[in-house]
Amino acid sequence: MNTVISRDGTTIAYTRTGQGPALLLVDGAMCYRASGPNTPLAQEMADTHTVYTYDRRGRGESGDTTPFAPEREIEDIAALIEMIGEPVFLYGISSGAALALAAAASGLPVSKIAVYEPPFIVDGTRPPIPADYTASIETMLAQGKPGAAIRYFMRRGVNLPAPVVAMMTLMPGWSTMKKVARTLPYDAAFVTEFEHGRPLPEGRWDGVKMPALVVDGSKSPAWIRNGTRDLARVLPDAEHRTLDGQTHIVKPAALAPVLKGFFR
Repeated sequence: MNTVISRDGTTIAYTRTGQGPALLLVDGAMCYRASGPNTPLAQEMADTHTVYTYDRRGRGESGDTTPFAPEREIEDIAALIEMIGEPVFLYGISSGAALALAAAASGLPVSKIAVYEPPFIVDGTRPPIPADYTASIETMLAQGKPGAAIRYFMRRGVNLPAPVVAMMTLMPGWSTMKKVARTLPYDAAFVTEFEHGRPLPEGRWDGVKMPALVVDGSKSPAWIRNGTRDLARVLPDAEHRTLDGQTHIVKPAALAPVLKGFFR
């Protein structure tokens, strides 16, 4: 297992594969190297890039240190980039896209950034998150109810229909998600500011001065596609792409050619 030590002493586990310019992939909520879309994406990208995947703190083989603050996750990315030893291409998906944007805006050596469907709610095409969204999740976790926290996240955060969420509890991956449910507030820290049905604020990501690619899927819900387009509008140097036939669960084989064309 490859590891780096973050600024607060937390061990962050990572995998390196392929050869070429360095590309660092950032996972979304409850995903990590052994369970999520970025490991298969890394395999698709490995013929043209040296790809780094890692377990965000509190997940997989990475450690965790309390108390949590959003800055700690940015420091984790900083430690990985320092280990890599050169400016990187950076990619994030879903809430990991919001983390990647925050890392790039902080001034880390990122040459280009690409994001897929950050879960921003910028209009009335779906209900905004409740005002006590994060507090509710934290209360459920403190009560030892990770399953309830995940169901609440899926219903109020992701906006999935109740029958779909009920079916998810019967799937084999449910137990895996429960093991990392305690990190749901970590993702919330990067996205809740932008989930209240208002257009994204001008100037919020002025620090993201490098070229950016903002991608969505043509079959994704209107609310998340609208948020993706609005992000492209407010970023200083961004282009927007839609992948035909793709949903929020984007297929690596469909996404990789677009990323290869951009990360040159």
